[in-house]
Amino acid sequence: MTDESVLGRINDLVEEEHRLRRQLASGEISTDEEHARLRSLEESLDQCWDLLRRRRAALREGQDPNAVATRPVSEVEGYLQ
Repeated sequence: MTDESVLGRINDLVEEEHRLRRQLASGEISTDEEHARLRSLEESLDQCWDLLRRRRAALREGQDPNAVATRPVSEVEGYLQ
């Protein structure tokens, strides 16, 4: 996976988020459906941003960014901020 492919995935997820909001506004889906899907999208976005940050950090440190794997949702969502 490359940084470009991670950024492409992020863009796809953001587009899907916008689509969901349009569907809610037009009455095509319920609020519950939107919330459930948005939660999943947010988790996927968090994973992508985490992966991109870690890939870039590996590259700065002279390590192979391709050796960096996506972390599980439970780990990414468990960060303290």
